[in-house]
Amino acid sequence: MKFDNIQHIYFDLDHTLWDFDKNSALTFEVILKQEKIAVNVAEFLEVYVPINSNYWELYRDDKISKESLRTGRLKDSFDQLKMEIHPQVIDNLSVKYLEFLPTYNHLLEDTIEILEYLKPNYQLHIITNGFEEIQNDKLRNSKISNFFQTITTSEEAGVKKPHSKIFELALEKASAAASNSMMIGDNFEADILGAKNAGMKFIYFDYYQKRQALDCLQIQKLKELLVYL
Repeated sequence: MKFDNIQHIYFDLDHTLWDFDKNSALTFEVILKQEKIAVNVAEFLEVYVPINSNYWELYRDDKISKESLRTGRLKDSFDQLKMEIHPQVIDNLSVKYLEFLPTYNHLLEDTIEILEYLKPNYQLHIITNGFEEIQNDKLRNSKISNFFQTITTSEEAGVKKPHSKIFELALEKASAAASNSMMIGDNFEADILGAKNAGMKFIYFDYYQKRQALDCLQIQKLKELLVYL
């Protein structure tokens, strides 16, 4: 099955193209050592990753501030590990994390190949809930920014996916119609339901390969897009 009428393809960034998990782990290896925190990085990440995911859901739903996200996820992780870390050290870590994170530029498997395949036939774009100052650095440093005609962030839109306003802004910036636009992302609620409510087509990138019985087209690898586009 091919989507014949698609002209614009919108990608999420983290966990869809940019290998957030790998780049984040590399960042923590550096900054935890710099702050002289004696913790096994793998053990820290085992606690931090689900806490961070929960904080992002709260942030997406406007239940916490950006600052609460940046420091709260760290404090809660150390608390769970029963480590007493001074608030100033946590603040230092939160600043260094955002500073170092975009300096690591691992992409998910097949990202470059898929973008090169799609670029001649579609206009490509990014819609992301990530912090604006960081997302642009990620795109530039990983050398994929040239593939995209527009980049729409939640901070620019004033709302986060799945709010329809961010999708409407992204479509407006590209002079695109929802009916000939597609969203590809790893977050079912933010990317898929958000795109559906905006009238766009969508493909769910099952990044964690949960293979859930969801009512939408799913892929487990980016190269599977070759079947549909």
